[in-house]
Amino acid sequence: MNEHNIIWDMPGTEIEAESFRRIEAEADPAQRARFSDDEWRVARRLIHTTADFSICELLEFSGDPIRKLREALARGAIIYSDSNMIKAGLSVPKLRKFNPAYCRESIICEIASPEVAALAARENITRALAAVRLHRDAIENGIFLCGNAPLALAGILQMKLRPAVVIAMPVGFVNVVESKMMLDGTGLPFIRLNGRRGGSPLAVAAVHAVMEE
Repeated sequence: MNEHNIIWDMPGTEIEAESFRRIEAEADPAQRARFSDDEWRVARRLIHTTADFSICELLEFSGDPIRKLREALARGAIIYSDSNMIKAGLSVPKLRKFNPAYCRESIICEIASPEVAALAARENITRALAAVRLHRDAIENGIFLCGNAPLALAGILQMKLRPAVVIAMPVGFVNVVESKMMLDGTGLPFIRLNGRRGGSPLAVAAVHAVMEE
């Protein structure tokens, strides 16, 4: 007896496909029409990650970021992440479909390194900000993923660094909205989740969506 209508005999890939089918069926056509097909893949993946259609209202694309991200992946650009959750969550096999040279070490996150900790203590700043100050060469012309620390995002903009593309999805209450707004007028290509919402899983989901075939 299955009184709760649980679907037991369905593999993970089919569950994901069915989830996307239901998202497509339930999506507001007017909301869907705001996005190109490539942008909708990102929006749909964020809906899938949060089970929340309202997240689409916060999603913004600027400067052709999907094409710029794919180009950066194809040349094997360094990926800088502001959290180890992003580094752990990104799929290396998917990255290798764009460039076989990608490996886990291609994704930089030095938030826990002794050098970062020492600079943060010496300057009385967050480790996220210290990390971007110490790794500006990796960020320049790389792929910058921010899903946690708003001062990582604000830091690269204050330093006028020019990553190839920015995924701007820090989450929280302090410096979050302000750091996202700093992207305006920079000319940097970005995928941004406006407001307080964000998180490392969403930053990962956005990149995975761009890598979908």
